[in-house]
Formats: sequence, C-alpha cells, structure tokens
Amino acid sequence: MKRLTKKENEIMDLFWTHGPMFIKELQEKYADPKPHVNTLSTMTRILEANGFVGHKAYGSTYQYYPLVTREAYHRGALSRLVSACFDNSYVNAVSALVSEEKITVEELKEIIARIEAGQNA
Repeated sequence: MKRLTKKENEIMDLFWTHGPMFIKELQEKYADPKPHVNTLSTMTRILEANGFVGHKAYGSTYQYYPLVTREAYHRGALSRLVSACFDNSYVNAVSALVSEEKITVEELKEIIARIEAGQNA
C-alpha cells in the first residue's frame, strides 16, 4: 500500500469520517477557503488509481467511497515504519519507545495485560 501525502490523507480522513460522497459534498466538508472542485476531483482520481477509493456512477457524476479502512492504512503505515527504521523488529521499535521515554514500563505492563486478557477471552 502506498503512503498518502498530507493532502491525500486529509481527503481520506473525510471519506473515513463521512462515508461515500460526491466531490461537491467533499468540498463542503472543508473550511474556507475551500479547495477548488477540480483540485479535489483530480486528487480523488489519484486516490482511486492508487486503490484507496472506488466510485459508483450516477449518470455522468461519481460518488466516491473508501476501499481501505483507516485501521488498515494505519497498520500498513506502522509496518512500513517498523520495517524501514527498526530492521523489521517490533521489539526494537518498542525498545526505542521505552529508551526515549515515550512509553513507560507501567504502560508496557498494561499493554501486556490487555493482550493476555484478549487471548484468554
């Protein structure tokens, strides 16, 4: 799965939050100054070409909808990060978080307890 640009991520966040939309509806979700309809249309077609959104035709207009869930995209992004920065080791990633004090040992214990509770359910 490709990485989303900042603008593509903005559009996907709107689709993930609001569901299927026509380009004009997408534009309405933006605060002023709103991006031009042509810009949104072009960016949405790029997202479609990259497999992030699909469309349903209504005459000559399209209603776009997300093909990838927010969760699936984030899992893929995390996987790419761990692969690129931590030699594909989640243990190395978590160790880095602990050593840089981004997560405490107590928080790790809480995560472990959640995992164990989920496996025993």
